[in-house]
Amino acid sequence: MKKEAIQIAGRNCTIYKADKPECLLIQPVDDHDLEVLDNEVATIMSLTGKPFSLIAFEVQDWQNDLTPWAAPPVFGKIPFGEGAESTLSFVRDVLMPELQRNGIYDADTMKCLLGGYSLAGLFALWSCYQMPFFDGIAAVSPSVWYPDWIGYAESRKPLASQVYLSLGDKEEKARNPVMAQVGNCIRRQYELLSSQGLKVILEWNPGNHFQHPDVRTAKGFAWLMSQLQ
Repeated sequence: MKKEAIQIAGRNCTIYKADKPECLLIQPVDDHDLEVLDNEVATIMSLTGKPFSLIAFEVQDWQNDLTPWAAPPVFGKIPFGEGAESTLSFVRDVLMPELQRNGIYDADTMKCLLGGYSLAGLFALWSCYQMPFFDGIAAVSPSVWYPDWIGYAESRKPLASQVYLSLGDKEEKARNPVMAQVGNCIRRQYELLSSQGLKVILEWNPGNHFQHPDVRTAKGFAWLMSQLQ
């Protein structure tokens, strides 16, 4: 697996390239994700044994660039923004064409999976309601507690064929009353996707929100890869 750091349209990106990959994994990341990305990739390799390429692009404003509409602060004093559309436009209109031009992604021979952790997991989940581009979505410990999210999901049908959901078994015990709803929300999200005929799994991991995000994300991508035909 070859690793390379590049810039695309001013965004820092990290690419892991395999020979003759079967699929491309796309992941929005922050600095903490980058610190454990090598282990995530190694874990995916050990779980699947399949060749893949992964591109991780850095998100500068986590609470704006990954959220689909504005919302008041849930923790701290920084409100959430509505930058998800701009981020998805970057993936669709800038990132993917650039990867195709450079021979990293071939739409005819490779599947495309989008995944992320926490708010990046919410972004991945939201993206599959926007466009039928992604073959699978890994929403790992996603922020489905986000204000009005479940109502949004209840009124729409996702455009991906398979979705991986997971949560830490202690996450719904958070002290914050909004974030403590994450357990009820992820169960409802799973029910919705199941009733809509998707391939979907809800996996519970031991621990709280901050434990082993690299391994949890790897498990999500690995499950999606195992479902691909």
